[in-house]
Amino acid sequence: MKEEFLHWLWKNRLFDAASIRDGNAGAIEVISPGEYNRDSGPDFFNTRIVIGTTSWAGNTEIHLNASDWYRHGHHNDHAYDNVILHIVYNNDAVSLTASGRKLVTIAPSFDSSLWENYIDLVNNPSLLACENFISKVDPFMVRHWLWRLGTERIMKKSEEIAEMLKHTGYDWEETLYRLVSRYFGFRVNTDPFAMLASRLPLKIIRKHSDNITQVEALLFGTAGLLDEALFRETVTDSYYLILCREFRMLKSKYSLHAVDGWMWKFHRLRPANFPTVRLSQLAALLSHSDGLFSRVLECDSTDNLRALFSVRASGYWNYHYLFGKEVPHTSGQAGKQSVDLLIINAVVPLIFVYGKLKQQPQICERAIDMLESLSPEYNSVVADFSAAGIRADSAFTSQAILELRLSWCRHHRCLDCHIGSWLIASGHKIRGSGSLLLEP
Repeated sequence: MKEEFLHWLWKNRLFDAASIRDGNAGAIEVISPGEYNRDSGPDFFNTRIVIGTTSWAGNTEIHLNASDWYRHGHHNDHAYDNVILHIVYNNDAVSLTASGRKLVTIAPSFDSSLWENYIDLVNNPSLLACENFISKVDPFMVRHWLWRLGTERIMKKSEEIAEMLKHTGYDWEETLYRLVSRYFGFRVNTDPFAMLASRLPLKIIRKHSDNITQVEALLFGTAGLLDEALFRETVTDSYYLILCREFRMLKSKYSLHAVDGWMWKFHRLRPANFPTVRLSQLAALLSHSDGLFSRVLECDSTDNLRALFSVRASGYWNYHYLFGKEVPHTSGQAGKQSVDLLIINAVVPLIFVYGKLKQQPQICERAIDMLESLSPEYNSVVADFSAAGIRADSAFTSQAILELRLSWCRHHRCLDCHIGSWLIASGHKIRGSGSLLLEP
């Protein structure tokens, strides 16, 4: 038995009502189980019950064993003096408050199928424990839950971005540059791209934004990708030699410190996603970087945002994926899917943060609308949920699904998940699952 399971039973009033009684005063009527407290103090605040003819209002504490009251030191803590009900699985002791009052302690019964359903889910080794049962869940409830998760995900991202914004001295242009740079590397090269942006401030790039060759030299050089040891064919490559010459001058001028070139990953990447090509695309975006964030705010649709970030690598990369190694013609154009991922993960969250900090809710709503208008991401997580019956119809929904996997499924928080909670409660004999509180 787990204490969190007893919390869930009490929160959703799934104990057998007839077993909630005081040995002396008789039946206890539960008016409200109270507000679930995840912080320090009693487990539930503002519980309301009736014992006999007397109404009680106070807090509820839940333990596996009644003796845990003493093991946790609550008998010496006056913060627990307002506890009016002690719910336990094993009633093995009399519980007294710090003021000496004897607590009403009960060990109510419940349908054993609830525990069996819970164990079946949390012990399932699959990444999606309920994959065989999701299709049974009320679709309206699923949509409502995903909406909440999508909102939580963008709120989490906004907190991270707000911290980054603070570190840049509330420079919106610099913050956008750092965010965009990070996501230009997708997951594989996120770290070196983030390090590059931190070592090469946007203000330096701005000074050379009218010269694409110098912008590329700054990016490739600070990235550590102009090291001759990395590319054997570079000795006679004219463009590579030009970048090296430019970077030697710029490095000395701005005291730049390059990222270690070995950090960049090429293995198992499609050539179009090689960091060399992506860096050139980033250079194309930054070569006209003045007022980029202002232009983002002016975009009133995702199509306009796509046009802004659909950049093309410089001409050299039409025939190369690596320095000094020529290949058949390539487009060098950032693909629609990669542009959308950039908008979803970097641009829209920053717009949301701007609206939040500037207290302009209409901008926050515009950010949400943009996510809802974008096609869903396609990855293994979204594919798993789709196979189980939950299909993403927008980027907002796919972001919600990612949040569900990362924050709930991965940690087997089935009791806190609306879907998991509904499935655990379904089919039991005490109460219909449709009336669950379902508060995470």
